[in-house]
Amino acid sequence: MTNHGEFQIAEFGFAGPLRERLIAAILAGTKTSTSSTLVEYSIEDEQLPTIGNKQTVVDSNEAAVAIIQTVAVEIVRLADVGLEHVRDEGEGFDSVAAWRRGHEAFWHSTEMRAFLNSPTFTVDDDTLVVLERFQLIEALGQTNR
Repeated sequence: MTNHGEFQIAEFGFAGPLRERLIAAILAGTKTSTSSTLVEYSIEDEQLPTIGNKQTVVDSNEAAVAIIQTVAVEIVRLADVGLEHVRDEGEGFDSVAAWRRGHEAFWHSTEMRAFLNSPTFTVDDDTLVVLERFQLIEALGQTNR
């Protein structure tokens, strides 16, 4: 995570269609939570999110599109992620099982394994996941959205 203006950068997914869908959901107010494996934070020596922290959301072109503020953080086992969090991720999942399948596909992807420098990285019930709840503070005047 780097700085963009006065706040740290928040990148959702990897650059491309997934990131753009997630940003659209943030701007629409339907995405108010996100999840990451705890190990992702160690890769860039990144601090865990803290309540009150503001971040600049960037799109696939590194353009600032929104300011969000963390309102809750919880670290849980993957098996303990609940339906409320799943729904608040704004990705259209209607069950924890569907959310988990989608997230496992992302976490087991070539891109994520390359990011983690672990070609065989996998998650299981005991994998620790950082659940972050946030609110949209400001949409940053993108006219092309």
